[in-house]
Amino acid sequence: MTKTSDTGRGGLTRRNILKGSAALAGAGLVTKVTGFPAIAQERVTLRYLSTAVNQAPDIAAKAAEDLGINIQYITVTTDDVARRVVTQPGSFDLVDTEYFALPNLMPSGNLMGFDASRIDRAGSIASVIRDGTVNGQAVGLDGTAPSEVLYLPEESATSFATEETGFLTLIPTTYNADTLGIRPDLIEGEVDSWAALLDPQYAGRAAILNIPSIGIMDAAMALEARGDMTYGDKGNMTREEIDATIEALIEAKRAGQFRAFWTDFNESVNLMASGEVVIQSMWSPAVTAVRTQGIQCRYQPLKEGYRAWASGFGLPTSIGEREKDAAYEFANWFLSGWAGAYLSRQGYYPAVLETTREALEPYEWAYWYEGAAAEQDIMAPDGRLLESAGATRDGGSYEERMGRVACWNAVMDENVYMIRRWNEFIAA
Repeated sequence: MTKTSDTGRGGLTRRNILKGSAALAGAGLVTKVTGFPAIAQERVTLRYLSTAVNQAPDIAAKAAEDLGINIQYITVTTDDVARRVVTQPGSFDLVDTEYFALPNLMPSGNLMGFDASRIDRAGSIASVIRDGTVNGQAVGLDGTAPSEVLYLPEESATSFATEETGFLTLIPTTYNADTLGIRPDLIEGEVDSWAALLDPQYAGRAAILNIPSIGIMDAAMALEARGDMTYGDKGNMTREEIDATIEALIEAKRAGQFRAFWTDFNESVNLMASGEVVIQSMWSPAVTAVRTQGIQCRYQPLKEGYRAWASGFGLPTSIGEREKDAAYEFANWFLSGWAGAYLSRQGYYPAVLETTREALEPYEWAYWYEGAAAEQDIMAPDGRLLESAGATRDGGSYEERMGRVACWNAVMDENVYMIRRWNEFIAA
C-alpha cells in the first residue's frame, strides 16, 4: 500500500485544521460568516461504540488535546456491539470491534472500508495482522485470523478480498495472545497446559468466559490438551465437535468444576482478586488490574500455545463527511505512538510496533516486547506499580508470545447451533 502525505497546500494538514479550528471556536473567534469551512465551527465529536475494555478515558482526553476531536464512548457488551452495527448503524461514528465478528457484520452493508492511501502507516501494520506471520514464521490460523478478513475489493464491498488491496476492513487497534490466568499463591504445583482448566483438583475454583464463541474455544483448547478430542478447526467446529465439547462441559459443570461464568471484565477481576477463583479464562488488562491491587496473578504461558484475538476501528456507511474526516485523523493519531505505548502498559500489543517503541522508554520496550528483566519498576498507565525491577513479562517476548498463537477468536459456520448448545451448558 502506498503511504501518502496528509499535508495540503501551505503546509496545512487536516489534523492542524481540526485542532486549530477547535481552539478558535473555543475562543469565540470563528463564526458562520467567516467563510471558513464548516468544520471550523465547533469541535467534532465521534461517537465511539465498543465494549468497556476497549475504552480508555485517558486516550480520549489525549486525542481531544492533540486533535481537537471529542471522543464520546458508547459502552455495550460484545454481543451488543455486533447487534448495533447491524440494526442501528446510524447510532455511532466509529466502532471498535473484533476481526472475528466481520464475517457477520460486513454482509449487512453497514460498514465501509478504510481507504489505505489515507492511513499514514498502513504499510507498517504488524505482520501477524497483515499476513499471519511473526518474524517470517507462520502462526496458527484456526478460527478467523485477521489476515483472512483484512482487505476488501472496494470501499463498499460486503465480502472480503483474498489478497492485499487499497481498502481495509478495520484499522487494527489492539491484539493479544490470551491464555489462562492463575493465582500462583493459591495453586500448588505447576500449571503448564490448557487441560488445567478442567482439572478436578481445581473443582469449584475455576471459571470460564461466558461469551459462547470464545468460551467454547477455551474449552476446546482444554479438551484437546487433555487428549479427549482432536479438532479439525477449533474456530469452525462441526456439529459433532460442538456436541462433544458441550457434553464434556456439562459433565464438568455437574461435577462442580466451575465457580462462575463471567461476561464482564470487572467480574473476572473480582473473582480472581477475592480468591474465589484460582484459574480461569482471562484478559491481559484484568491480570494487570489484579496485580495493581498487590495480589499475585499470572498470565500463564501454556505448552499448547495461545488463543489470539485482534480488534480495530470500523466505519459505518452512514457516517457524515465531517465525522469521516475526523475518524481518519483519529485513526492516524492512534497509530502514531502515544496510544500504542499506553495500551502496551496494559499488556496489549498495538498495530504499529515502530511508533510504539519510539513512545516507550527503552526499559519499558525491553520488558514488554523483548522479554528482558525490568531495569526499573514497571508502572501501569494510571501510575500504580505493576512490577518491581527485576521482573519479566509472563510468556516472554513478543516473538515468544505472538509466535505461538494456536488459534484466533472466531464465529463458526454453525454459530447459531453452537450458541444454542452453549446455552444448554450454562443452564445445565
